[in-house]
Amino acid sequence: LDAAEEQLDFPVLYTNAKAGTASTDIKGGGEDLQPLFEAIVQRIPAPKGDPAGPLQILVANLDYSDYLGRLAIARVFNGTMRTGEEVGIAKLGGAIEKTKITKLFSFSGLKRTDITETELGDIIAVAGVEGITIGETITNPENPAPLEHIAIDEPTIAIQFTVNTSPFAGRDGTYVTSRNLRERLQKELLTNVSIRVEETGTTDSFKVMGRGELQLSILIEMMRREGYELMVGKPEIVTRRVDGKLMEPVEHLTIDVPENFVGVVMQQLGERKGEVANMHNHGYGRVRVEFRVPSRGLIGLRSQLLTDTRGTIVMNSLFDGYTEWQGEIPHRPTGALVSDRAGVTTSYALWNLQERGELFVGPSIDVYEGMIIGENAKDTDLDVNVVREKKLTNMRSSTADEAIRLIPFKQLNLEQAIEFIADDEFVEVTPKSLRLRKKVLQANKRKRSAMVTVEQGN
Repeated sequence: LDAAEEQLDFPVLYTNAKAGTASTDIKGGGEDLQPLFEAIVQRIPAPKGDPAGPLQILVANLDYSDYLGRLAIARVFNGTMRTGEEVGIAKLGGAIEKTKITKLFSFSGLKRTDITETELGDIIAVAGVEGITIGETITNPENPAPLEHIAIDEPTIAIQFTVNTSPFAGRDGTYVTSRNLRERLQKELLTNVSIRVEETGTTDSFKVMGRGELQLSILIEMMRREGYELMVGKPEIVTRRVDGKLMEPVEHLTIDVPENFVGVVMQQLGERKGEVANMHNHGYGRVRVEFRVPSRGLIGLRSQLLTDTRGTIVMNSLFDGYTEWQGEIPHRPTGALVSDRAGVTTSYALWNLQERGELFVGPSIDVYEGMIIGENAKDTDLDVNVVREKKLTNMRSSTADEAIRLIPFKQLNLEQAIEFIADDEFVEVTPKSLRLRKKVLQANKRKRSAMVTVEQGN
């Protein structure tokens, strides 16, 4: 566990959650949870601070109420605050903004309880602080004593959120219009300070920026479960120019992995422009390796390493500033199998396509022209007929299809789908389905567009 020796000095209590009892005796005999509460009081240090000192309440999170507006989730470090009291908000720029506290809540389990006065060490929710954000301090407006600000990392990854325009649009979702999409993203901005939303050249598309691919995937999954339909594009890096040089975000990546998988990790990070910063062997079969790697090198890395190390890897990354553009990082070396017509997939058609690559759909699935149904083994896209049926004659019977044996198809989750797509592709997200598609659905239009691109390149 890599723990210090003093951490071995801890009490052991035996509890029964169903009966609501705790005891210091392994044989039981406890009547209530009093031994647990006594151990908490004796062993866990009381919060430091002075209830009569200058007011210092640090905001660590945000929430939103349709009735009260923005709520600040904060911890009381010093002083006491009461409902109706005028306080100051120490802004990140140094200014003090006065406001009046309208409501105070404490937390009891997952529930909020109204309170009129705070106590030292409390985790509270505060209403009446509409303009507040994470890292700011609630303090005395006449004698401010702000705490050290919590730094919020800048966004490093951007994904295009677009209204669903596929032939199956509106089948599953409740919220399908650009207005619905805009309102939901604006609502997210009220509580998620690490998200940025920018307008694009069209009213149906928004550029959403966040701290990483995983954070944006969580947002998309939340919207999906709430009944939204949308399309998302390939993740892009948020770059900037400094003194005429193109700069990209870089991360400090820490990986804890079994010794026998260190080579796999080194290979994957080497391909993604990662540089080893430190390596430490714990001595019990695991190694901790630290890298400095471009943020775009982390796209798809987690799922790839979980597969390569059989789920034994632990990884974490922190924003580490900007560096000069590190050059191209290889993406998907394969093409896509694209349906060339609408219909319902058949076992016979899929059976004939198995040798072309890995399939993402099974039989009896509705598809449309331009929908990606698999990964081509070659590096080019291939338009295929996935709805073809076996022609029957008087020499064949309808039971002949029983001999068809299909390889189980690969069912992509949201994160895998976002990692897979190329620049000319979308992930179609609905409450019931995940589909991959080309931005241009018609095959002849895609070919014409490719020819124009080649001519312009020449």
